[in-house]
Amino acid sequence: MAVLETDYLGRAREQTLALVDAVSDDDLERVHSPLMSPLVWDLGHIATFEDLWLAHRRGGLPLVYPELLDVYDAFETPRARRGELPYLRRAEAEQYLATVRERVRGLGLGADEPFVDLVLRHERQHAETMLQTLALAALEGWRPPASGCVGTADEPASGLELVDVPAASYPLGAGGASFAYDNERPQHEIEVERFAIGRVPLTNADWLAFVTEGGYARRAWWSEEGWAWRSAERIERPLRWLEDGLERHLDGVHPLNLQAPVVHVSYYEAEAYANARGVRLPSELEWELAASWDAERAAKLTWPWGEAPPQPRHANLIESAVFAPLQAGALSDGASPYGVLGMIGDVWEWTTSDFRGYPGFVSHPYREYSEVFFGSDYRVLRGGSFATSADVVTPTFRNWDFPHRRQIFAGVRVAADTQ
Repeated sequence: MAVLETDYLGRAREQTLALVDAVSDDDLERVHSPLMSPLVWDLGHIATFEDLWLAHRRGGLPLVYPELLDVYDAFETPRARRGELPYLRRAEAEQYLATVRERVRGLGLGADEPFVDLVLRHERQHAETMLQTLALAALEGWRPPASGCVGTADEPASGLELVDVPAASYPLGAGGASFAYDNERPQHEIEVERFAIGRVPLTNADWLAFVTEGGYARRAWWSEEGWAWRSAERIERPLRWLEDGLERHLDGVHPLNLQAPVVHVSYYEAEAYANARGVRLPSELEWELAASWDAERAAKLTWPWGEAPPQPRHANLIESAVFAPLQAGALSDGASPYGVLGMIGDVWEWTTSDFRGYPGFVSHPYREYSEVFFGSDYRVLRGGSFATSADVVTPTFRNWDFPHRRQIFAGVRVAADTQ
């Protein structure tokens, strides 16, 4: 079945453009934060990636803009430098996207073509990155596309309510022939000792108690690196919390929803909270076990709640952006085999694991996706966020970032050792 017939890529493109449709040319083309690219750079990068991997390498066509390969090379041009580059402006970038897509349609590639999956997921991931930029920019009058996905919990939940996960041997990582990134492979058997993990992620209510009791001023709860960062940056609350009990969402300022997962916190903050409560953060091995696997179902599950991709009634993982995470514990149909809720699609969740390759790792299709980031500088995050597309995230998907970063839609799930 051809790409043109399935609209496999077209749906993603419509939603990418919808994110910035109401953004002015000036706001699209300028730098809003040194942490992020100009939004229009992302559009040009998306077009270049598709042109390189589908039109050029798969279809044998010459590149549309070979002279811009370095400009749109994400590894060679760090975000802090991108505002200085000769990137295409809005009209040119949008035409570039259209030109490349027309070339790709002419190739008649099947929807099961591996590089089509690569290009689709790449665009979806950049859509979330663009939402991070828009969140930091807080543009007057801009709103994300409406999703219509709602969910409330039957009763207040706390991320300090733990559930037991028995010791298990299970296959970590992605197996089978379906698409997965190189850092998710090879699947390999591991053993995990018994532990406990939060039934839901930490909520704003959980975090407010930490703030109120002076958690950001209690040196004993912070690591040396975390305290140095907190002190230098004068961090006193999650990134999007305001001083008057309000929180800035993508769609504006709202009263703090105490039952929603806390979001926009760093690994250092997560670590300090866990220390304050006598718990810890999970490793990514524990996280993946709790999210999706048991001995009988490991080979069958793609999603924690079954084999089918999520629908709005199951999770707030949908094709367009949503405003904020749902209330913790809102979607009981999404429980993992161990009764853990909200592990896919509410907030990215920090783990204690450094980002490294699995035993037998082989870089594919290029080193710059994963391998160049391996090491102790980055912590692994799992689970996706309310802004992550269902085309991207699975229980085996691995995200990573510096432990001090807060612009990502990241929250916290705690864990504990058990006897």
